[in-house]
Amino acid sequence: QVQLVESGGGLVQAGGSLRLSCAASGPTFSRDIMGWFRQAPGKEREFVAAIRRSLGNTYYADSVKGRFTISRDNAKNTVYLQMNSLKPEDTAVYYCAAARARLLSTSDYDYWGQGTQVTVSS
Repeated sequence: QVQLVESGGGLVQAGGSLRLSCAASGPTFSRDIMGWFRQAPGKEREFVAAIRRSLGNTYYADSVKGRFTISRDNAKNTVYLQMNSLKPEDTAVYYCAAARARLLSTSDYDYWGQGTQVTVSS
């Protein structure tokens, strides 16, 4: 059973930065894709970014491209999401998730963390 624990959320002013971390444990070798999703109140959970742990290929939602950067440290079994130029519309609970191969849909992922709150004030 893969376990995922997010950290790094908090309150930041618009234009600021935060770095989220996702520490994975268990048989992580079975899941090559690590993704970040977010869910704002009253909205569906949406894809933010993903990375292939083996090759390092990265994928981003258009809404965060150029502002967010996903990276991984395989030695530490940790994935990061560096968020710069934050906007109030980035406010959401951010979830880390793991998948075998596909990466854009929530249904592609079978392990999820508990989420971490990010609040961007205007």
